[in-house]
Parts: sequence; structure tokens; C-alpha cells
Amino acid sequence: MNRQSGVSSLAMVLLLLVLGSLILTGLNQQLETFSALVIGESNAIRHQAGVQSALEWGKVQQWALQPDVQCRQPAQQSRVCLRLLNDNQVLLIAGSHDLLLWRLGGITEGRIRFSPHGWSDFCPLKENALCQLP
Repeated sequence: MNRQSGVSSLAMVLLLLVLGSLILTGLNQQLETFSALVIGESNAIRHQAGVQSALEWGKVQQWALQPDVQCRQPAQQSRVCLRLLNDNQVLLIAGSHDLLLWRLGGITEGRIRFSPHGWSDFCPLKENALCQLP
């Protein structure tokens, strides 16, 4: 009788160890998945901030009124272009890889002034081709 009670206790301990291992393995997989999601989100936020910074950089540059499209590169991974449109309007485009941001402006008294309403994450023009980086 004594011997049987020891075997059942040992079986219970082994069962608890197996269940604990399975739970810890599942939690580890879940942690790895969430870590990958956080890293991806962090990279996307960093990328968005870089393009916003490039757009603000382009806003304070001295752009000429000719040619119709001018581009500059503030950092290795981003480009900023100014496109002169009809009716004394301008479009500032900043982009890196597949992310583009825009800011409309106008020409008044021979100077380029950008809209105080900030940037846009969608093309503000009807013609999508005019919103692409050349």
C-alpha cells in the first residue's frame, strides 16, 4: 500500500511538470509573436517620423520658381521634391521607400508659402501621377 501511494505521487508530480512545460512553451511562443509585432510597429513609427522630418526640412528650404519639379535629398533614405502646379500652387512631396507625405502651398509675392494646416498622408490632387516622387 505504501509503495502504490509513492508511485501515484510521482505520477502526479510528472504530470504537473509536463503541463507546466507546455504552458511555458505556449507563453514563450506568444511572447515571441508579440515581440515581433512591437519591433515592426516601432520600425514603422520611426520610418513615419523620418518622412515627416524630411517634409519639414523641405518646407524651410529655399526653392526656386523654376524648374517645375525640383528634388533634394536631406538624408540617405528620403527624398523631398517640390512640384509647381497651375494657379500658383505648389506641392511638396517627401518620401522614403513606399511612404509618401504631401503638403500644399502657394506662390504669393514671388515666394513659396506652405499651408498652415500641415501635411497630408493622402494625395491632395485628383491626378495621382502628380503626387508621386519623380
